[in-house]
Amino acid sequence: MNSLVLLLICVAVLACGYIFYGRWLCKQWGVGEGDIPTPAHELEDGVDYVPAKAPVLMGHHFSSIAGAGPITGPIGAAIFGWVPVVLWVLVGGIFFGGVHDFGALFASVRHKGQSIGEIISTNMSKRAKKLFIIFAYLTLILVVAAFASIVAGTFGTTNAAGAAVSEAVKSTNASVAMVSLLFILIAIVFGFLVYRRNVPMGIATVLGVLAIVICMAIGMNFHPIYLSYKTWMIIVGIYIAVASVTPVWILLQPRDYLSSFLLYAMLAVALVGVVISHANLGGDGLQAFAGFAVENGNGTQYLFPVLFTTVACGAISGFHSLVSSGTTSKQLNKEKDAKPIAYGGMLLECVLAIVTVCAINFAYKYNAAHPENALVGATGIFAGGIANMYAGLGSGTVTILRTLLTLTYSAFCLTSLDTATRLARFMFQEFWLEPGETAKDVKEGWKKVLVNPYFATIITVVLGVLLGMTGYGKIWGLFGAANQLLAGIGLLAVAAWLANIGKNNKMFLIPMAFMIVVTICSLAVTIKNQVGIIAKGGADWGPWAQTILGALLIILAVFLVIEGIQTLSGKNKKAA
Repeated sequence: MNSLVLLLICVAVLACGYIFYGRWLCKQWGVGEGDIPTPAHELEDGVDYVPAKAPVLMGHHFSSIAGAGPITGPIGAAIFGWVPVVLWVLVGGIFFGGVHDFGALFASVRHKGQSIGEIISTNMSKRAKKLFIIFAYLTLILVVAAFASIVAGTFGTTNAAGAAVSEAVKSTNASVAMVSLLFILIAIVFGFLVYRRNVPMGIATVLGVLAIVICMAIGMNFHPIYLSYKTWMIIVGIYIAVASVTPVWILLQPRDYLSSFLLYAMLAVALVGVVISHANLGGDGLQAFAGFAVENGNGTQYLFPVLFTTVACGAISGFHSLVSSGTTSKQLNKEKDAKPIAYGGMLLECVLAIVTVCAINFAYKYNAAHPENALVGATGIFAGGIANMYAGLGSGTVTILRTLLTLTYSAFCLTSLDTATRLARFMFQEFWLEPGETAKDVKEGWKKVLVNPYFATIITVVLGVLLGMTGYGKIWGLFGAANQLLAGIGLLAVAAWLANIGKNNKMFLIPMAFMIVVTICSLAVTIKNQVGIIAKGGADWGPWAQTILGALLIILAVFLVIEGIQTLSGKNKKAA
């Protein structure tokens, strides 16, 4: 099949899903009925609860949920062929991920902007909430560690192992770092102009986009900052600590909004590239179907459950429910914005995943023709694959586009990083609070320290950065399953709430059951593989940690399923 035809068909299917299925979900849940004020207005505090116009909030939400996921996921799952990946992206995005993200946002809005943990506490049990928050917090620490490492790796003169990178990579990394720093300054100025000087959004947007272009030009020609991986890890840690506690209008909203234009530009470049190259899938490119069991460097990989834990953000991701119920719900201006932001945001991410499939196909074709300069790694395959679609315009154009695409990739990792830090801070604080209690309600004692946002942030950043420096990769193998367990629990929590208020929740049941089964199967495979490594002798702490944590996650999944069944059957029903 021609890659352009594939892309057009997929975009049409996703558009139909948004229009028809999204509209049906709104009617079933009563989204926007009664003109109920959102938490952003009801609880506005100028820090976390701040109403945002739909385009601004869409920028934050999409930048946060996208990150590296819809790029790295399809690249990892491509070993099974483009057909399984594309089918799962379409089916998963419309009926699983979109429902998950939309439901989590809507449920949180109706629970005063509280997280999935508080929704579980209100509609299931306090014990279930505690277990969920522990699990979600540890998962977010892993996300902070991984994304901090990715960002430091794309900025630094050395890699995570301390080895120096090539001069070409060093120069590219310095450019990306310079542009990223300038971008943060632009975002702060943008937030100040819009929220404190009341500059019209249209004018501010034009100025912001022009400023992005200027800072890119500066960064690509003037990049004097050359620092090591470890130094950048410390700087990134300081940055996310500050970003996690500053009012959202100063940095989070404006930076994510402006970041979204980078993504839109990246999508436009990719779409035009697909039109120019109009490469056919297959041949030396990406095969249609490689089989249900594929041999690679990690042994035998089985389509089930690997496909469904690897594509992740391109179809459904538990991290999205944390964003929807953590930061987005606190900034939603009106309920009717929930559909385009949450459901639409997920489907736009599906488009990015399909574009990535086209990039993988072209990268494979390029590698077959140029084995001496093979595109490797997620950044190389995605940025290099798209950039080389423009090879007819000269090597200079390819180099510029690859640098800009790498910058965009890094920008989204940085966005997801500080959003994850803020979410982890919320989770840490919520763990110590009683149902309905807020940090402001705690006046004295040890609990006042634990729910302090600065204390929670410092703990989170220190743990994340230390793990990033000491080898998060040793337990990263658990992330796919942990992330999809978050998705299953998120679906369960919203389904329980809808059952308690008498709304239709049947659209959650199959996705919820499927994702929990996928999780348990994936964890069982991981445990089996890690036990095999341990049995051979000489294993470090990584296999032991994956085995123990994997077993604990299975126990958590089983416990929450039992609680969920009791709630859905009415045996553990609570007042909504």
